[in-house]
Amino acid sequence: MIEYTQMEAWFLTGSQHLYGPETLRQVDRDSRAIVDGLNAAGTLPVKIVFKPALKTPEEIAAALRDAEASPSCIGVVTWMHTFSPAKMWIGGLSRLRKPLCHLNTQFNRDIPWSSMDMDFMNLNQSAHGDREFGYICARLKVRRKVVVGHWQQPAVQERIATWLRAAAAWSDSQSLKVARIGDNMRQVAVTEGDKVEAELRLGYSVNGFGIGDLIARVEAATDEQIDHLCDQYASSYDMADALAPLGPRHDSLREAARIEVGLRAFLEEGGFHAFTDTFEDLHGLAQLPGLATQRLMADGYGFGAEGDWKHAALVRSLKVMGHGLPGGSSFMEDYTYHLDPLAPAVLGAHMLEVCPSLAAARPSCEVHPLGIGGKSDPVRLVFDAATGPAVLASVIDMGSRFRMVVNVVDVVEPFEALPKLPVARALWKPRPALETAAAAWIYAGGAHHTAMSLALNPEHLEDFAVMAGIEYVLIDENTDLRQLRNELRWNDAAYDR
Repeated sequence: MIEYTQMEAWFLTGSQHLYGPETLRQVDRDSRAIVDGLNAAGTLPVKIVFKPALKTPEEIAAALRDAEASPSCIGVVTWMHTFSPAKMWIGGLSRLRKPLCHLNTQFNRDIPWSSMDMDFMNLNQSAHGDREFGYICARLKVRRKVVVGHWQQPAVQERIATWLRAAAAWSDSQSLKVARIGDNMRQVAVTEGDKVEAELRLGYSVNGFGIGDLIARVEAATDEQIDHLCDQYASSYDMADALAPLGPRHDSLREAARIEVGLRAFLEEGGFHAFTDTFEDLHGLAQLPGLATQRLMADGYGFGAEGDWKHAALVRSLKVMGHGLPGGSSFMEDYTYHLDPLAPAVLGAHMLEVCPSLAAARPSCEVHPLGIGGKSDPVRLVFDAATGPAVLASVIDMGSRFRMVVNVVDVVEPFEALPKLPVARALWKPRPALETAAAAWIYAGGAHHTAMSLALNPEHLEDFAVMAGIEYVLIDENTDLRQLRNELRWNDAAYDR
């Protein structure tokens, strides 16, 4: 349900008529070679499309207008091969809403010391042509990413690839529909927010549905559909004996499958790619949809518990950004601390809903009491998360704007077994340290819910935040609490003026 093949980014090269037709033909040849080279490198997740050099205000405005109108174009990459007077770009840029990546490169990597003449200098003016373009972007307050370096360098290609992934998620967000099944968990603050402002700022729509809308689909599930899913479960997971076909709890597995059939049908019929539920509104369901939610996330759906629509949408965006990368992304929650001074860590989990894309090994399918919700014991996948660097991200409504808070963490193996904790979980060490990271998170107002990714890095999320025009707060190995608190004050002044 995530597909990059229908997406593209346009490569727009700036020049002008000053240099004559032969120079302009060379500009096009060089630009096409760069596009072909980037596409052939195997690094970019989305195809770059060459467009002829732009030489007049009319050509620029038309190209950016066409990019804006194209449903397949998720953003534009700009480069000034020669000097391109920036007043020519005002009309087009002032109307551009799609993401922009400014590539400050040049066709040749090295200066040709012995052969360089004025013809060469006139053609290869990126060093100051891109500064002219940079000025007008700054003057117009165009949100953009600037990538500097030779286009054949892997590090440059990786930064473009990161931007393309964020642009793909941003494009997806513009048509994303989030189904809120039930309401918010009662009295909880951080999962609330302004859904109208979210649609204006972030693109996605959030609409509520009664649990009865879901129950109708659940009750319509056929035995054939349920049998098919139970066979899938048996082949995909280590099945607890009690859930086997002749086991005493096999009916619980069939009920979990019935819920998955109904929930999947509800989402597909409505064109939803993210959803929420709440254990405080389960009327008509035999058990909380744990297994169904985990499997839907593994297929690319976003999810937020207790009505948390902001993190349902964020999980979906992380899924789109991480498509095809090793590692996974999931809804997550900071659950409990390990405050040993020698090895402080955080145990993350949720009641049931952690995506198996994070799993270190084949998950186990089990059924256990939940203790809340007042329903039958739910079926769920149990596993430990894979280890490695990860990001935790939270989007919160600050009243006057949305803020994204990101913490870089290192997921580690549990220090001991957890035989009595039958949920999917991850143990991590926050950077720079638990005490600093937790204090920074709390100062910033980050939610107790997060979207976690082992596939992405902070640059993906920063690029996405820039595209959205929302505040971005990073907590990593360089975080200093005094500086971070100052940053939050400055951001208040910048956004609330």
